[in-house]
Amino acid sequence: MRIKFYGTRGSIPVCHPDFLEFGGNTTCIKIEFGQGAFTMLDAGTGIRELGQEIMRSPEYQANKQLYILFTHFHWDHIQGFPFFSPAYDQEATIHILALGLGREISCLEEIFATQMQKEFFPVQLDNMGAHFNFLLYDKPMEMFGDIKVMALRHQHPGGAYSYRIEEDGKSIVFCTDIEHGDVVDEEVVNFCRGADLLIHDAQYTSEELRNHRNWGHSSYEQALEVAERAEVKRLILTHHDPSHSDAFLVEREKECRQRFEGTLLARENLEVEI
Repeated sequence: MRIKFYGTRGSIPVCHPDFLEFGGNTTCIKIEFGQGAFTMLDAGTGIRELGQEIMRSPEYQANKQLYILFTHFHWDHIQGFPFFSPAYDQEATIHILALGLGREISCLEEIFATQMQKEFFPVQLDNMGAHFNFLLYDKPMEMFGDIKVMALRHQHPGGAYSYRIEEDGKSIVFCTDIEHGDVVDEEVVNFCRGADLLIHDAQYTSEELRNHRNWGHSSYEQALEVAERAEVKRLILTHHDPSHSDAFLVEREKECRQRFEGTLLARENLEVEI
């Protein structure tokens, strides 16, 4: 599996010379599988660039089937969708999926139609062009034949889900927008256990977290604890706070590596192979 980050910022996109190394776009990643198929996770502003790449891809032109998995539907995780070029391709079919038990939503289509109603956006969902399949799954699912996708609900205002994706004995866990509370969530640790790669929310320092109770995010220290206790092989921290500059994040990365060797902070266009 190959992972590429297109958006690593949390809450709101930022644009400033001090934020170029780690990037200013909100959450979006692509996971490519062994046979060349791929899925996307979340549709923050980073999905705009991803969409442009997809439109130039011979594989897409031959198939025109796309899959987007959503961890949840807060604004910074869906705000790039209206600018996703394949959504305007009349020959495209885009499968929009949400997995996991205990979901409070019952209609995915309504979420995307609402953010694109005429009061908010000039093009409405029904007029974009592509065909959309809106799918809710309560149980683990298989994609492209043998790729297993599992979900775990975790603490976040409105609810959010971690995803574990497995192919040929390799595993990736994407665990963002999670608030552990006073102690790390044991269910999350078990869900991440033994993963080849854990991508985990680390929006705040421990000091900042004390002033952001109930905002739905984690500290660097909590993410490191999950990685240690779950005995994952690699750790990438993401969902950077919009106030955290490149210089700030470089220092946090150095500190995290002292505790968990090889830890990376996610950067836009970072590619990792498992």
